[in-house]
Amino acid sequence: MHIAIDAHAVGANLGGNETYAVNLIEALAEIDQSNLYTLYVTKQSAIDRFSNRWPNVKVTPTLPHTPLVRIPLTLSAELRKHPVDVLHVQYTAPPLAPCPVVATIHGLSFEHLPETFNRRSWMQLRLTVRRTARRAAHLITLSEYSRNDIHETYKIPLERITVTPAAAPQRFARVTNATEIESVRQKYRIRESYILTLSSIQPRKNLVRLIEAYSYLKEHHLGAGLPQLVIAGKKGWLENGVFRVANESTAAKDILFTGYVPGAELPALLTGALCFVYPSYFEGFGLPVLEAMQCGTPVIAGNRTSLPEVVGDAGIVIDPFDHKDIANAMARMVASSECRQEFSERGIKKASTFNWLETARLTLQTYRQVAATH
Repeated sequence: MHIAIDAHAVGANLGGNETYAVNLIEALAEIDQSNLYTLYVTKQSAIDRFSNRWPNVKVTPTLPHTPLVRIPLTLSAELRKHPVDVLHVQYTAPPLAPCPVVATIHGLSFEHLPETFNRRSWMQLRLTVRRTARRAAHLITLSEYSRNDIHETYKIPLERITVTPAAAPQRFARVTNATEIESVRQKYRIRESYILTLSSIQPRKNLVRLIEAYSYLKEHHLGAGLPQLVIAGKKGWLENGVFRVANESTAAKDILFTGYVPGAELPALLTGALCFVYPSYFEGFGLPVLEAMQCGTPVIAGNRTSLPEVVGDAGIVIDPFDHKDIANAMARMVASSECRQEFSERGIKKASTFNWLETARLTLQTYRQVAATH
C-alpha cells in the first residue's frame, strides 16, 4: 500500500496541527516498515527533519505553501503524476483527488463560532472543510466530542468517523535541571513564581476572560502576593482586544506576553509554572493541557467541548464564561501546595494513558480499511 500524507504543517509553526503531523508520521514510521509513505511538505525544515530517516518514507516538496494554490493545483498534479492508494490530509483535500482521502478534522470551531475568525479564514474553512468532509472516504478526529459534533453538523454517519486521540510528545516531561528552568525564565524575563497559559492569541482561547479573572483575583484576594500571569504563544487573529484588556487591567504590570516559544523550551517553561490555566471554550482536543499534565504541572481547564475528556479528574475544570470561577480555581492552586501536588500526580497519571503509537495503529487501521473498500 502506498500512503501519502499532506505534511505542509510541519515547519510552519502551526501549533496543534504541526504537532499532530510530526508525531503521527514518526509513530507510523516506527510501527510500519512494510507500506510505502510519501510526505508532501512545503518547508525546508520539514525536508531536513524527515529525509533519509526511514527506507519506506519519501519526502516530496509541493510548493507554494499557500493552500489556495498548492492544494487544488500542485498537490493534485503530483497525485496524478505519482498515484497513491490513500491520501491523508488535515481539514482540506484537493477538490478532485484521484485517490481515496482520509481527512483529519480536529474541530469545527469555525462552524459554531464564526465571530472568532477573520472573515476570509472563516469563509475558506467553511467551503473547503465541508466539501472535504462529505467527499472523504473516511474522517479522523481526536475526541468523542468532535466525532459527535462532525456527525451532527455535517450529517456524516458515525461509522465514517474514527477517534484517534493525540498524545503529548515524549519531550514533554518534568524538567529536573533547575538551570534549564532558570535559563528559560531569564530569557523571557519571567519572575520566580508564575501562572502560565499557552496558546495562540485568538478569541476562542478566552484570554480576555482569563485576564479579567486574574485582575479580579489581584484586587479582591491575593494582591501583591499573586504570582505573575505569563501568556505564551504567537499572535493568531483578532488579538488586539486581548492586548487592550491587558494594558487597561489594574494588574497590567504583572501580565507578561512572551510571544512564540520554541518547542524545545516548553517543557522547562511548563515545569517552572505554579499552575497551567487553559480557559478555552472550544477545543477539538486540547493538546496543551496534556503537555502540561505530562510535565507534572497542575492544570485548570474549561469544562466545555472536548476538554473534560482530556482532563478527567486530573485537573480543576471551570466554567470558562465565569471569571470568578476561573479566579477561584487559581486562588485554590496558589494557596495550597497540597492541592498542586495532588493534581500534579493525577495529571502525570492521566497523561500516561495517551500514546502516539496507539494513535498511529488506529490511523494505519483506517488506511487499510479505506484502501480495501475503495
